[in-house]
Amino acid sequence: MRNICADSLGSWHPGKLFYITDSRISIALEPSKKPMPLQGETIEFVEFYEVPSMTGKPDTELLFRQKDSTMCAYRINMPVEELKKKATGIEIPFTIEMSIVDKAREALIDSVFYIRTPVWHTVDGNDAVKGKKFIPVRITAVEPGNQVYPLRVCFTPVDAGDGSQSCVYMSVSDKSKSGRNFSMLFSLSDPRLRYPEITDEVWASIQNGRVAKFMTRDECRIALGAPKSIQRRNIITVLQEMWTYENGVYLLFDDGILQSYRQ
Repeated sequence: MRNICADSLGSWHPGKLFYITDSRISIALEPSKKPMPLQGETIEFVEFYEVPSMTGKPDTELLFRQKDSTMCAYRINMPVEELKKKATGIEIPFTIEMSIVDKAREALIDSVFYIRTPVWHTVDGNDAVKGKKFIPVRITAVEPGNQVYPLRVCFTPVDAGDGSQSCVYMSVSDKSKSGRNFSMLFSLSDPRLRYPEITDEVWASIQNGRVAKFMTRDECRIALGAPKSIQRRNIITVLQEMWTYENGVYLLFDDGILQSYRQ
């Protein structure tokens, strides 16, 4: 996944496809009386060329064909040669390069990984659902995502007898600061092997993103992630800690052992 990135302009060929993530793309394209592409549609790259600008340096227009053969254009305030020298791809607002989706699909489809997040979505990507983490899942599809996360990765738990599917939204590069790149969402190996000291009962709670009385701080952190804040105070011979999370969740520890909580 590290090598999957947007193509530079010099490698674009006619027919390259872009997925529309939002109908607001109309505000980014050059004005036209013709209908603009809508969310969920794809547009096909035709060519690029230079056009005069008021700055004295030429701009570059990218020409695209819609599904009904109507043309639309996106203008960039930079000459063609400068654009070709850019090491990174060109970001067109409200679009996803389908070549990125295709490369990710080829790399991931039918593979088994351990999912690291319990925040799943329904397979259509519309609704968030409570899932499990640290369980093996098989990748069943990779589709275009949204403007923030370009990939929608669909999967089914390996032990799901009904073949039910869910999905997660994912960014592309492992250099992304979004916290939702591949390495943040999936593990190549079973995370359980790194914690042999954790009992099966506690591990089952962790997989469900739950805590239970007498769990350790480390076990709670694995289950819920890092807290938003930590407050400490000494009460006679006991060190008490209060961990707080979003939505009113809190944990109370005595000497590192969970005594009470609200989840």
